[in-house]
Amino acid sequence: MIRLRRLQPQDADRMLEWMHDPDSVAHMHAPFASMTREDCLRFIASAAQDSPSVHRAAVDTQDRYLGTVSLKNVEPDTRRAEFAIAMHPAARGTGASGQAMQAILQLGFGELGLRSIYWCVDAANARARRFYAKQGYTTTAETPDENGLFWYEITHA
Repeated sequence: MIRLRRLQPQDADRMLEWMHDPDSVAHMHAPFASMTREDCLRFIASAAQDSPSVHRAAVDTQDRYLGTVSLKNVEPDTRRAEFAIAMHPAARGTGASGQAMQAILQLGFGELGLRSIYWCVDAANARARRFYAKQGYTTTAETPDENGLFWYEITHA
């Protein structure tokens, strides 16, 4: 069973492990491979503010960090946010990613009162696209946009 909690300094080493895993970051559009432990600690410290983004650690029953789920750029006026997930390689195939995704979506729609949560996936990222399809989500268009991205959006009344 997965739960979400605030990121803590002790998460930095495992966070850095997924950042330096070539398979984990192959289709991400950020320079994670060059990140340092200090970068992780700065991110964790900034995540304590919950504004303009909400970042949470997905942890197992032993409180072991498995990844980060986020609602980025929360827009109070439009009640929208962008979903993001990055999981440690050890969490693959365990169901943890799906549970973490559902938990952050529930936080967004329930606690934050969001109306729309969206995200994008690089068209070349077949594993992520299969994951979202398995979770029951479909893209907003049949083909990727001009940047090679597939977009997803969930709306809530």
